[in-house]
Amino acid sequence: MILELADITIHPDQNEAFEEAIQRGLKTVISHAHGFEGFKVNRCLENRQRYVLQIFWTTLEDHTVGFRESPAFGQWRAIVGPFFATAPTVQHFELVAKSDAVKG
Repeated sequence: MILELADITIHPDQNEAFEEAIQRGLKTVISHAHGFEGFKVNRCLENRQRYVLQIFWTTLEDHTVGFRESPAFGQWRAIVGPFFATAPTVQHFELVAKSDAVKG
């Protein structure tokens, strides 16, 4: 499994609308992509304009080729893109170790 980690900063005072939009985009667009395995969205406590989006993919190519090169990517960006203050930083990770005690 591959973890896509997106560090997102949104425009000020847009939290409620962004949180609705990102959940809608994840549920209506990304969740239907081949290789999608789940997601988490976290809001920063120190900077409420910053979010970390985690999307779990079966393979790197499921995200970088299958999703990013499909029409669904444009649909996704149309939903969440207007909220971005800057372009998100997106990187991919592979699991090295984990704890069963971690919740959420």
